[in-house]
Amino acid sequence: MSIRRKRYCPLTESDIKKIDQASMEILSTTGFEVRQPEAFEYFKSVAADVNEENKVVKISEQTVRELIGKAPSEVTLYGRDNKHDCRLGSGEVYFGTGGTALNMLDFGQAESRPALLKDLENVTRVVDNMENIDICLLPTYPNDIDVSEVDINRFRTGLKYTGKHIMGGVYTADGIDATISLAEDIAGSAEKLREKPFISFIACGISPLRLDNEYGTFMIKVAREGLPLAVPVEPLCGATSPMSLAGTLVIQNCDSLINIMLTQLVNPGTPVIYGCVSSTMEMKTMRYLGAPVESGLVNAATAQMTHFYGIPYYATAGISDSKKLDSQGGYEAAITNLLVGLAEADFIHDSAGLMEFALTVSLEKLVIDNDIIGMVKRAIRGIDVNDETLSLDDIKKTGPGGNFVTSRSSRKYLRTEHYQPTISDRLQRSVWLSEGQLSAEERANEVVESILREPAHIYS
Repeated sequence: MSIRRKRYCPLTESDIKKIDQASMEILSTTGFEVRQPEAFEYFKSVAADVNEENKVVKISEQTVRELIGKAPSEVTLYGRDNKHDCRLGSGEVYFGTGGTALNMLDFGQAESRPALLKDLENVTRVVDNMENIDICLLPTYPNDIDVSEVDINRFRTGLKYTGKHIMGGVYTADGIDATISLAEDIAGSAEKLREKPFISFIACGISPLRLDNEYGTFMIKVAREGLPLAVPVEPLCGATSPMSLAGTLVIQNCDSLINIMLTQLVNPGTPVIYGCVSSTMEMKTMRYLGAPVESGLVNAATAQMTHFYGIPYYATAGISDSKKLDSQGGYEAAITNLLVGLAEADFIHDSAGLMEFALTVSLEKLVIDNDIIGMVKRAIRGIDVNDETLSLDDIKKTGPGGNFVTSRSSRKYLRTEHYQPTISDRLQRSVWLSEGQLSAEERANEVVESILREPAHIYS
């Protein structure tokens, strides 16, 4: 995918600098709380000021910039096959699943149910067949597995049923060790895994301005292993960040930079990915919202901040808060995916399959969202204007009143310039009626059933 000539930019250059300076002021004067003992010692070694009792650390602007400057400007998330390699920071935009959702919505049902390990297998198989979904971020939590076995079972399932890069959140330190050991066995050695890591991890920060013990431990462990690590934070407007979007961007930026600094203190050069899961609250009910347009705005603006710092970016878009496969599920996913995609976020997670405040996954929604992502990718690519695409020879040859139906260039550019959706209905009504009057979700269900009827392709 070529880089767009002009991004969608909700922030001006002046805005970016103001958010950056506000972030540096907060980190150096207000500081942040570090509840992981080893992380506290790391930060203490470079701090301008430390409150031992409250575990609050203040870092000078110069030190912040030195530490985040150690992070790589490009991180490759490798697939088992080279065609699935994703070079974050290269200017290309990649899309992936996300979660971790607790529930599944079976086709035709009004009620969701707890997700099982078998569901993760089915999700992974569908994702493997979706051409526009680039990365398989393990999107469901297997409720039938004890937490001590969740990490290894989730990653093993992902590695077994797709050749795409596998990313996942983690739940135990032992689970991280077991997962890395499994991946090293598949790669052939520890060294080969680190040369081309086909797994990566997620360890979340806690907003506002806090690093907790559990996820701090996970960050340290993965950073020491030298494997790719996304460090997203999730400030919510009016709850864990100011109601203003600009204020939320300051908290978002501070919290992400805290996590990035820790990884570079532990292991300079750790392939870390700046993460944003910012959204808003429904203030009437105090519930998290996954799909407000403001989430798209904040995640798009954060793309500008990560371009400013030169750090690869893990963004959020594509969620719907709808409880069923309906028009709300489509327009919410499309709007945020388009906003964040046009802002050139490196990797957009949650972009397919998620609904109901990210609590639920639908296999059919994965298929529908694959088409939405295909359209978004086409929009990101823009319009190529050159001597060939201007088609002057064709226009002159055809002349006034002619047509281009039989032109060779029409056949060529139909394939390269025009996205061909797999789910959209483009039939005449009479043909649509004669072929069963299927809705988009029914056509998506046919795709899902077709995939799952076939013998599973096993990758390991």
